[in-house]
Amino acid sequence: MDTESDVHAVRLRRLKFRAWHRGMREMDLIFGRFADAKLPELDEADLAAFESLLDEQDKDIFSWYCGEVPLPLHYDTPFFAKLRAFPVHRM
Repeated sequence: MDTESDVHAVRLRRLKFRAWHRGMREMDLIFGRFADAKLPELDEADLAAFESLLDEQDKDIFSWYCGEVPLPLHYDTPFFAKLRAFPVHRM
């Protein structure tokens, strides 16, 4: 039987994989670097928000991220603010 920590570790690995394998290189870099640096410290609500965001289309997310189109209300959250504030050009 899997322990809760095993299930959590698998979830984090799955999220990190999905973050780095998007289909749009810009989103790979934004999500992948964020996942590498921040996933272990995210709480359950933030992990759920990240999972939900990963289900969206890259072109939509990128437009929201860059402010080209308004962010949908259900994504206008503290988590999205954390994602936007993360310095992706640090590497």
